[in-house]
Amino acid sequence: MKPINILLIEDNPGDIELVREGFRQAKVTNEIRVITDGQIAWDFFDQLQPDNLPDIVLLDINLPKVDGIEILQKIRASEISHNIPVIILTSSEADEDVTRSYDERVNSYVTKPVDFAKFLTVIQSVEDFWLSVVKLPTKN
Repeated sequence: MKPINILLIEDNPGDIELVREGFRQAKVTNEIRVITDGQIAWDFFDQLQPDNLPDIVLLDINLPKVDGIEILQKIRASEISHNIPVIILTSSEADEDVTRSYDERVNSYVTKPVDFAKFLTVIQSVEDFWLSVVKLPTKN
């Protein structure tokens, strides 16, 4: 199985490490690129080229400078990135955030558990479904 290029847009260093650990424990070789700031993520998608497209995006809502919903809107508005699967991975359980995310065509909305073991289980579930079961779009 070829490695999947994952773009993690997350500002919490602890959560970044938990995501990395979850994928490590799943024993799947993936490239995880991390962006820790909403403005940097915005700029990344402004400059996105077909040769550096991620296969999947894990996106937090609560980011500095530009929030995750705005990043999701940018991803969906672009001809290059509009069909990249985006998973909101956030601590927010607010109904408004869930609704807004699905209104902007997020592929799934996952709330981060506080418990370490449960967080790893969530990441492994994401890996099991999105990287093992689902057929991802082919890059042009």
